[in-house]
Amino acid sequence: MSKPEVAELPVLQEGDAVPCCPPITAGELSQADAEKMAAMFKALSDPVCLRLFSKIASHPGGEACVCDIADVGVSQPTVSHHLKKPREAGLLNSERHGTWVYHQVAPSVVAAMATMLDLRA
Repeated sequence: MSKPEVAELPVLQEGDAVPCCPPITAGELSQADAEKMAAMFKALSDPVCLRLFSKIASHPGGEACVCDIADVGVSQPTVSHHLKKPREAGLLNSERHGTWVYHQVAPSVVAAMATMLDLRA
């Protein structure tokens, strides 16, 4: 068994989270906030999407081409389909380099999701 690679992830500083929704303990979510957050969590609810998201987050350099992460047991067009949902939910940033699209996790959006779920707030 090979050792998994350890990737350095960006360290977020206090205030780096994009204001999205108040912490869940701050009070009842508005309809708009609930819909926004549900779309983000739904984008990660599929096991293939979550694996792809994890592969991108842990990829050296923090960005990955589809060609680097496509080994999740589905075809390449299916991989692209599964990446569309987290991209549309704002969880991934994508940029075309020649014929390939490179994806990065949007750390501020993920931090906002974590802030919303923080029970200590």
